[in-house]
Amino acid sequence: MSTSAAAVAPITAIDLRGVQQRFGDVVALTDVNFTIHRHERLGIVGPSGCGKSTLLSAIAGLLQPDEGTIAIDDAVTPQERLRRCALMPQRDLLLPWRTALDNAGIALENRGMKRARAREQARPLFERFGLAEFEDRTPAQLSGGMRQRVAFLRTLMAQKDVLLLDEPFAALDSITRSGMQEWLLAALEQEPRTALLVTHDVDEALLLTHRVIVMSARPGRIVRTLDTDLPRDRPRREVVTSAKFTALKDSALEALER
Repeated sequence: MSTSAAAVAPITAIDLRGVQQRFGDVVALTDVNFTIHRHERLGIVGPSGCGKSTLLSAIAGLLQPDEGTIAIDDAVTPQERLRRCALMPQRDLLLPWRTALDNAGIALENRGMKRARAREQARPLFERFGLAEFEDRTPAQLSGGMRQRVAFLRTLMAQKDVLLLDEPFAALDSITRSGMQEWLLAALEQEPRTALLVTHDVDEALLLTHRVIVMSARPGRIVRTLDTDLPRDRPRREVVTSAKFTALKDSALEALER
């Protein structure tokens, strides 16, 4: 390989080889292999119970696979992987007695930063992502979409290289969810991260990520990989009604129905 070619080669951020995860006699995941490049966004879709959330937990270091290896850069132990990942669960888990701004700064406080300083760090993100009027609201005063925005900003504030998003919009109605998908896409363009998105929504996976893997029913394994290669600067409606989007969706659904 030439020097110039090597200079532009993508950097591997996450690498899974032969991952298998068991819970007693139940095999949740088997022979899972994929690589994610730095600042690439990967979507994971599959039927309920196929091990999608288990896979995120294993990557995050909350589980150690029974077989195979998981590496984030040079981190291979659960403790090392955990230090490099920020996990956003399905529920926002905002603390009801804290303001939105103070909820966003929790990750910084957990690392020893004073609350006033954490607020200073978080405030610019509220302004950047259209939340400037909501810093002093409590979670009870926020809509579902606003709560998810704050939860995502809290995940960003952890300042980790890898974002693991587990069905972040599952609890939202379809109209709010569509708006949040557009918002998240813009947010990830402004604050690039290596990101994994688990979702039951094929449209959501195709719209928000560069590549989608389709998993089988349990034991979960990868049955198809789709490169989305869709325009990210066009209105959502135009993208999801395009012939290319429809073809990708048909391919994903066909794999899911096997």
